[in-house]
Amino acid sequence: MLKEFKEFIARGNVMDLAVGVIIGAAFSRIVESVVNDLVMPIVGALTGGGFDFSNYFLPLSSNVTANSLAAAREQGAVLAYGNFITVAINFIILAWIIFLMVKAVNRIRISVEKEKAAEAAPPPEDVALLAEIRDLLKARPTV
Repeated sequence: MLKEFKEFIARGNVMDLAVGVIIGAAFSRIVESVVNDLVMPIVGALTGGGFDFSNYFLPLSSNVTANSLAAAREQGAVLAYGNFITVAINFIILAWIIFLMVKAVNRIRISVEKEKAAEAAPPPEDVALLAEIRDLLKARPTV
């Protein structure tokens, strides 16, 4: 069983997945910081600070009288629709940023692949034929 486990861990796919998860976690923190520290303040400034819906809620019990969501949750059940709207908007912004990043990476990848294809392109037909004739003449026995 230990041998099988070592083979499983040594596979490239498992290592790639582990690296992907670690980088993904670090990348999500970077993107979260971009959204929270760069994008949201700009959006908040453009909308006059009215962009944060996180404290909008509907009390589901009569004893909830608080003005903030955190205090209202302590008093009883609430339907936190504003928090959902804020999270959904953050997700859309995050998805857009990731889309732009993936698009840029794909553009770079395609550029690199085109360069490799150009380098590995076969010679023109006339050059290939001349090389073939040269090789035949070299291989011909001399008398």
